[in-house]
Amino acid sequence: MAMIKAALVLTGIAIALLIVYGADVIAVYTATDDEDKQGFIPLDHTARGIGLGGPALLLPLIAYFISRKEPSRGLGIMLMITGILIIIGGVVVIGNADPQKDAQTGRNVISEAALLVVIGLVQIGLGVLKIKRS
Repeated sequence: MAMIKAALVLTGIAIALLIVYGADVIAVYTATDDEDKQGFIPLDHTARGIGLGGPALLLPLIAYFISRKEPSRGLGIMLMITGILIIIGGVVVIGNADPQKDAQTGRNVISEAALLVVIGLVQIGLGVLKIKRS
């Protein structure tokens, strides 16, 4: 039972990170002034992705594997939520890509976003497995 609690906490942290990350990205895209284009977290998109996105991708996977033998519908639902939020983030990245700017920086947005969609689908799949085993 302790592992389920730990898994729920880890997944809750991941959901909170994804919500903060998403809110910051929304702040960047809705800013009308060039000074506000940074969002409320004073980091560039790479640092923001590593600091908020990285843990949000890993924590649910860790949560699933530390609790894989214990049933929990709640954890399954939370895993599905993280997957959905990650996929939404990937779609937003693709939808807001600037091909000219990306060509100048050498950034391949499609490959970055495709990886997010795959990770999101994996997390949704793990959530479905967790629910089925509950």
